[in-house]
Amino acid sequence: PESGGDSSAVQDQLRNVQKIQATGRAFAAVSADGSVVAWGHVALGGDILEVRDQLKNVQDVQAAVDGAFAAILADGSAISWGHPIFGGDSSGV
Repeated sequence: PESGGDSSAVQDQLRNVQKIQATGRAFAAVSADGSVVAWGHVALGGDILEVRDQLKNVQDVQAAVDGAFAAILADGSAISWGHPIFGGDSSGV
């Protein structure tokens, strides 16, 4: 579970998935409605709690292998989450 291999906690949210990306220990899925679901290691991208409100109308998501994700929103802005050392904190940009 810590490496993302168990999606049972979010299985009911994994509907109409358009894209999945993975870090070394977490996954992020983008649904057709532009929402994102993440699971796996909490500190390495598996938890979107801090950015959930900002992850609306997601067009694309990319993963950094070490432990962060970045999402491109419909308005052209970007948001990241995961471990700050690996790019998971874009608040200062």
